[in-house]
Amino acid sequence: MNLNFSYYMPTRILFGCGKLKELGTTPFLPGKKALIVIGASGAMRKQGYLDRVIGCLKDNGADSIVYDKIEPNPLVEHVEEGAGVARKNKCDFVLGLGGGSTIDSAKSIAVMAVNPGRYWDYLAGGSGGGKTPTKGALPIVAIPTTAGTGTEADPWTVITKPDTQEKIGWGNKSTFPTLSIIDPELMVSVPPNQTAYTGMDVFFHSVETYLATVNQPTSDHLALEAVGLIAKYLPIAVKDGSSMEARTKLAWANTEAGICESLSCCISHHSMEHAVSACFPEVPHGAGLTMLSVAYFSYLAERNPARFPDLARAMGERTEGLSQKNQAMAFITALQKLIQSVGLDQHKLSDFGVQRSDLRRLAENAFHTMGKLFAITPVKLTLDDATAIYERAYA
Repeated sequence: MNLNFSYYMPTRILFGCGKLKELGTTPFLPGKKALIVIGASGAMRKQGYLDRVIGCLKDNGADSIVYDKIEPNPLVEHVEEGAGVARKNKCDFVLGLGGGSTIDSAKSIAVMAVNPGRYWDYLAGGSGGGKTPTKGALPIVAIPTTAGTGTEADPWTVITKPDTQEKIGWGNKSTFPTLSIIDPELMVSVPPNQTAYTGMDVFFHSVETYLATVNQPTSDHLALEAVGLIAKYLPIAVKDGSSMEARTKLAWANTEAGICESLSCCISHHSMEHAVSACFPEVPHGAGLTMLSVAYFSYLAERNPARFPDLARAMGERTEGLSQKNQAMAFITALQKLIQSVGLDQHKLSDFGVQRSDLRRLAENAFHTMGKLFAITPVKLTLDDATAIYERAYA
């Protein structure tokens, strides 16, 4: 255990069924005019969630306007356009309503609403300019409607620059949400395939933060609990989306994973998936992670098995009497069972247009855009190693 760490978690979290109504009464609303950021799919309007949020804000003395163009793999052009809308309408906070893509976009819009230049000027990876946004960001309110990324409890935001095929995660202390309201009742409407994709994303956030070389006691505790909750309840929620017990447990696992992302960090599994969905935008992030996962984590477990037995046990696998290597591989067995139980075992990279000839380019992209995550991966991976993992996954 690494007992040398910092702990910074400034987000106020209101968690529980029915909590959305507290948006109308909370004294912690950070402004009087919100830019509400939602996805382009129309789901927030169709489900009535947008109208409820607008009504709650009005009850709490806040006006709002809506920006509704966010894609599942959010684009830099919409960040900059949304920031322009916030400035033009003199919004003093940004509210992200929806899945991880929407809340990530709200964070990035909040930065660009008060800082000059282009969004990519501030990113630290790839072709980013590496500048510091000296004016921070507008306050951010996060209201997730999926148990998807944990972005309500961390500073990270992932945006794609399509012309250079770069998908980069970034954040700082100003991109932590000021207030997050997690109401599992808002997650009942998520369809089975999206429940599976988003749930697997949370699962891998938890696994990766446990394996990362920057792990710490609190992230370890929360990550293992989240892994266990997802292994138990994600298959239930995929089969019966109306189960409030499953939705609530997954919502908490999601928030736990976000806290873990604040205290520890993802590893290069995410770098490698970002390359896939940057170059092939039709790949849902959770699906990409799942398709790479057995190959990726097998590669790590074979070379550094130390932390994998804990993950296997968290998922309910018996490890008594096994060698350390076989205890580690019990996690791979549990992972394969989970993937099958949520109906994602038939997904293949080739289904989304990826060809074997693309794999080296994907490895190069992963190192170029999100190379920092390779540095905290518990096995040192080279470009050849990453290519070999893509090859395993492709096969």
